[in-house]
Amino acid sequence: MKLGLFGINTGICADPDVAIRTARAAEDAGFESVWTGEHVVLPDPQKPPSPAAPHTPMLDPAVALANLASETTRLRLGTGIIILPQRNPLVLAKQLASVDVVSKGRLLFGLGVGYLRAEFDALGVSFDDKGSRTSEAIEAIRAIWTMEQPAFEGKHFSFSGIQAKPTPVQKPHPPIIVGGHSPGAYRRAVAQGNGWYGFALDWERSRQSIEGLASAARQVERPAGLGPLEIGITPAVPLDRDALARFEDMGVSRLVPFPIARTADDLLGFVEKTAADLLR
Repeated sequence: MKLGLFGINTGICADPDVAIRTARAAEDAGFESVWTGEHVVLPDPQKPPSPAAPHTPMLDPAVALANLASETTRLRLGTGIIILPQRNPLVLAKQLASVDVVSKGRLLFGLGVGYLRAEFDALGVSFDDKGSRTSEAIEAIRAIWTMEQPAFEGKHFSFSGIQAKPTPVQKPHPPIIVGGHSPGAYRRAVAQGNGWYGFALDWERSRQSIEGLASAARQVERPAGLGPLEIGITPAVPLDRDALARFEDMGVSRLVPFPIARTADDLLGFVEKTAADLLR
């Protein structure tokens, strides 16, 4: 079981000194990865389904991970997730390739379609076609990262006759991890992703999601080059060794807990205790 840590760019970890201390502690303790979240803007005042108060600090994922790349050596650096349909895929591909280069090949690219209409409206991005934009953007990014003569032709994005160097260190590209709990997200993960990521799931929702992925695998073809679908979850249940074994039996290979910490000492204590309970 791989163990990650969620929230390395938000809350108290929006302070870069706290994020660096936390990432170093996680690496030393044996964590496999740290993960960012993303909302470019948050509704003010907060109202459902917004997940956070409007003044919650949240660094840009690429900036936060690039900062941590220079302060760690082994830790994988994950976006959990980037709201892909809000982004220009070529600009994002450049940003993430740069993170992979400066980290010497440690990026994990997690993405999702988003769910806050107010956020899309503020950015001037269509909410209604976010699914198709996401699927196209994945292929556009894959093209610019892997093709000798990058070209893509789609409804939302098109390009040819260009280059964007350097490409990522990881070949053919950094793992693409599709987040989300909808049938569309499950199909997208099977058809286009190296992995799938579910956020804040209890046992029942974890079971439902894994069944959803199995159902999607019967509906859409998975390209052989993607390899086995790696399943990761941020759990909404207490973690101990029995819980790890139960998740493993379900087919989960990465757990990314989200600590609720008010101070840096609280957060570092969570890292140490989790490592002692689960990794040693």
